[in-house]
Amino acid sequence: MKGYNYFWEELKSYIAVTIATFIMAIGWTGFLIPNHMLGGGVSGIAAVLYWSAGLPTGISIFGLNFVLLIISIKSLGWKFSIRTIYAVVIMSVFFSMGQSYFGDAPCIPDLEPILSVFIGAGLSGIAGGFVFLYGSSTGGTDIIIMMINRKRDISLGKLSLIINIIIVSSSYIITKDPRALVYSYAVLMVSSYMMDVVINGSKQSVQMFIFSSKAEDIADRIGNEIHRGVTFIKGTGWYNKKDVNILMVIARKTEQTLITQIVKQEDNKAFLSINTVMGVYGKGFEEIKK
Repeated sequence: MKGYNYFWEELKSYIAVTIATFIMAIGWTGFLIPNHMLGGGVSGIAAVLYWSAGLPTGISIFGLNFVLLIISIKSLGWKFSIRTIYAVVIMSVFFSMGQSYFGDAPCIPDLEPILSVFIGAGLSGIAGGFVFLYGSSTGGTDIIIMMINRKRDISLGKLSLIINIIIVSSSYIITKDPRALVYSYAVLMVSSYMMDVVINGSKQSVQMFIFSSKAEDIADRIGNEIHRGVTFIKGTGWYNKKDVNILMVIARKTEQTLITQIVKQEDNKAFLSINTVMGVYGKGFEEIKK
């Protein structure tokens, strides 16, 4: 059973990475590259090579990632590296397919450039966030970002923005187009913001205090169904001077509704207090970093 669960979790992660890289390829080949808008990372470098030398982006992405993939195997472990290799290969395929399909024409003809920025960069940022969440990366500068993030608790979006600003600024030497450069900076900001929204949204946690006469039943169900730890706190109601059991639960925000439903099913007269917490570190949550 344990082997089956592991296989299923791995399969889900690869399916998620496949869907995410497909979405990213649409954002780039359907909206950004046809409008001569540049992003950061290997995708941005590949776009410059396409404009200047006509080299297909799929080939560029695969070739530019070779050295960094070797670094990732030594620094980030085999599991992360294998997923990254898969993401790079499948992304190269999707980029090649996207360019063959769209060519130099935008996905939506006559679309305002700023809308192309929001749609293309938004798709790219959302997809990149989901790739990170499933323990992989799309290669390139993402590998460098992951290496830094594992040692320092710094926003992935901010790290990506800093590195990619340098790449986009350097690209002006080739493009010589100040208008495209401004739009490219907008692409960076939108994609970085959307990446942070996806990643931080999934990591938000809540602290729940549950006051109930059926505290034990509620605690058992939270442990068995949600797989979260529960702490019992003995308290006394000051008004009626009666002893009361208080449950404290720290869980992901995505689990809040499920826990609330359990409380309501077991004791619809329970008192529930929920607070959003800034950060939770330890078993079942984030790793404590330097």
